[in-house]
Amino acid sequence: MSTMPVTEVESFQMIGQLQKQRPSARPKNWYDRLEAFVSSLSVRDNFWHRICSFIWFPFAFFSGIRMKRIDVDTFSAVLPFTRFNRNWYHAMAGAALLGNSEIAGGMYVFGLVGADFTVVCKHMEYKFLRPCLGPAVYKMKARENVTELKATGREFNVTLDLDILQQVTKTGERDRRVGKCVITFHATPKVRIQ
Repeated sequence: MSTMPVTEVESFQMIGQLQKQRPSARPKNWYDRLEAFVSSLSVRDNFWHRICSFIWFPFAFFSGIRMKRIDVDTFSAVLPFTRFNRNWYHAMAGAALLGNSEIAGGMYVFGLVGADFTVVCKHMEYKFLRPCLGPAVYKMKARENVTELKATGREFNVTLDLDILQQVTKTGERDRRVGKCVITFHATPKVRIQ
């Protein structure tokens, strides 16, 4: 009777020693280091974001969307009213508004979590309210506290509420709401992927 618990304890100790001997993550090769460097550049400022989007995401580059940090946790994105983004009726194309919602939300989340995370869109609902006849402004707000979720070091989902407004040029007028979007992103630490 006394030998059975001892062997179980010994087996658990051996498993614990084997787990300590295994490396927790594989060593980074030159590709991993390069990818981490480019990721950190892409969130540094708009210049590097434009360069990276020209190479890997030309839709974002040619649409001309730009992020603007208002304060520590508040971002907005501006989509210019260019020929690339307009339709035949000289209004902002619905595909441009919809597609750039994902880009604006993804840049917002990626800017908060940093280059150590991979951010993927899981679900998006967009509601068109009226035609957009000028530059579009995306105002984003997260439902969850992203900094607390990031601090756990685990995978997490974050849901954003986006208000899409038509920027007016006349003084005294308010921006017109042209759409609203609810979008969910999944963030995974790159260490877990490896």
